Amino acid sequence: MDTMGRHVIAELWDCNTEKLNDMQLIEQIFVDAALKSGAEVREVAFHKFAPHGVSGVVIISESHLTIHSFPEHGYASIDVYTCGNIIDPNVATDYIIDALEAKTCEKAELPRGMGPVAVQPKSH
Repeated sequence: MDTMGRHVIAELWDCNTEKLNDMQLIEQIFVDAALKSGAEVREVAFHKFAPHGVSGVVIISESHLTIHSFPEHGYASIDVYTCGNIIDPNVATDYIIDALEAKTCEKAELPRGMGPVAVQPKSH
């Protein structure tokens, strides 16, 4: 049986802290990441927190990309979920990792809709 989707979850550490606190830049990075992966962007919603941090989502026809940034820790949690097997979520994930200048990254890819979840760590 084919998977119903692929879900990449990533922990990004030692990122560029200025970028992590720039909502407009993060929004552009995430839209660009979606487009580079071949996804179709449907909606975009981002929020800047005071005094720092950004959360946001890019809804794509194939599912979504999200971020929660913690500039005070140089950290961001991201996930990229794509339905089916056409779009590779790692393309968008790797673009985001590079754009945020993460020095350390841990990521795992989960097949969705296949029953019990077995987490397989992936390196960048």
